[in-house]
Amino acid sequence: MRKKIVAGNWKMNKTLQEGVELAKTVNRQVEDTDVVVILCTPFIHLAEVSKAITKDSLFLGAQNCASETSGAFTGEVSVDMIKSTGAEYVIIGHSERRSYYHEDDALLNKKTKLALAAGLTPIFCCGEVLAERQSGKHMQVVKSQIENGLFDLSAEDFGKVVLAYEPVWAIGTGVNATADQAQEMHKAIRDLVSEKYGTRVAENTSILYGGSCKPSNAKELFSNPDVDGGLIGGASLSAADFMGIVSAF
Repeated sequence: MRKKIVAGNWKMNKTLQEGVELAKTVNRQVEDTDVVVILCTPFIHLAEVSKAITKDSLFLGAQNCASETSGAFTGEVSVDMIKSTGAEYVIIGHSERRSYYHEDDALLNKKTKLALAAGLTPIFCCGEVLAERQSGKHMQVVKSQIENGLFDLSAEDFGKVVLAYEPVWAIGTGVNATADQAQEMHKAIRDLVSEKYGTRVAENTSILYGGSCKPSNAKELFSNPDVDGGLIGGASLSAADFMGIVSAF
């Protein structure tokens, strides 16, 4: 059985104090169920938020990692540093990293391998922008991102990766992908994985939806057979909204 996952990506929001309070609130409200709940916080929050997590179903994650293990890379944070805080997950290749910081498939492949070697679970993001969706290239774009970013991994290592599909055109724009559009892409991703690694690996790979998931649409999205949860942005900054999405399962 693949995991049901709701991961909150706080992005560049919340002071340290505010973040710790939010984490404490989520920790109080989350139940020990089969839903894996992850808080992906800014780097400076990780060690303190780790102390606020006491529930077995609540985990900590980072939003990015360096592409090197150590050395003269001012401002970067390595996978070993992340792991040392108590974090167990790391987001790789979020659409904002791809767009604003020009992270390409080769770099994300390197980061994924470093994360796996450090014992972190990568949440690997893929997705198309509006022009790619409108031109009918969305399937090919996502296929290319996954193949170039992940498909040189062994089946064992790929099985440790969580995928997150981000329709970039539906993030913070007020335009939502429909549940049918989400299911269509998630099924295509699972079929792609199955072709490469076989049915067993594909059926055990969690694929999250990352396009403006809210309490109002989470239940419909999560009811799709190939949507295994969500990578939540804005709604993760409110404990009430975030837990409303968790409860959608």
